[in-house]
Amino acid sequence: MPDPAGLDIRALDSVDGVHAASRLFDEVWTGERSTMPANILRALEHVGNYVVGVFDGERMLAASAAFFGPPAERTLHSHITGVLPSAQGRGIGRAVKQHQRAWARERGVERITWTFDPLIARNAHFNLSVLGADVAEYLVDQYGPMDDDVNRGDASDRILVSWAVAPAEAPATEVVEAVAIPRDIETLRRATPADAARWRAGVRERFLALTAEGLRVSGFDPARGYLFARR
Repeated sequence: MPDPAGLDIRALDSVDGVHAASRLFDEVWTGERSTMPANILRALEHVGNYVVGVFDGERMLAASAAFFGPPAERTLHSHITGVLPSAQGRGIGRAVKQHQRAWARERGVERITWTFDPLIARNAHFNLSVLGADVAEYLVDQYGPMDDDVNRGDASDRILVSWAVAPAEAPATEVVEAVAIPRDIETLRRATPADAARWRAGVRERFLALTAEGLRVSGFDPARGYLFARR
């Protein structure tokens, strides 16, 4: 399928394809072995799940895998999307999400879910502001210890988002609280891990407290952080 970024997104329906995607994921998450094993990708694709590569000619620049949730929920969970460092900044992430949405719509899926690290500001902006996904849940240490260069030494807290396949206009809300996050947590982790850990604990505590009070995330502002409104 032709892609808005001028690339090509296509299903990885061969052994060579899934092995190339598995190697790509390991290259993106340096230090992790078998980030997404080829045999798992092959099994997911074979039974009808979403396993694609993003190509410039015959060179794979990115890959993504998603699988269906429980039948009654009519959801697709986007587990992993990786873009080679040399190909970042070309709009590939957004193109993959739009491709996922079209793919899901053709199969009667109503919502796409995925997780992201709540401390990474650019991901929060992309998921909540650009795509308009809704925050469904704050997950504490969702994956346990992770040994890749991106996550090593930090708790794997994640935000689960839910993205409507058929988007509707969001209702107007009044922001009553905000939870700030660091501008660059990745640099902070490398330079002063203790400070990064304090940010993790502080954001987790505040996020869970506001949720328990009945507030919900209504958006993200780079200057203020997560914006909370009443349900």
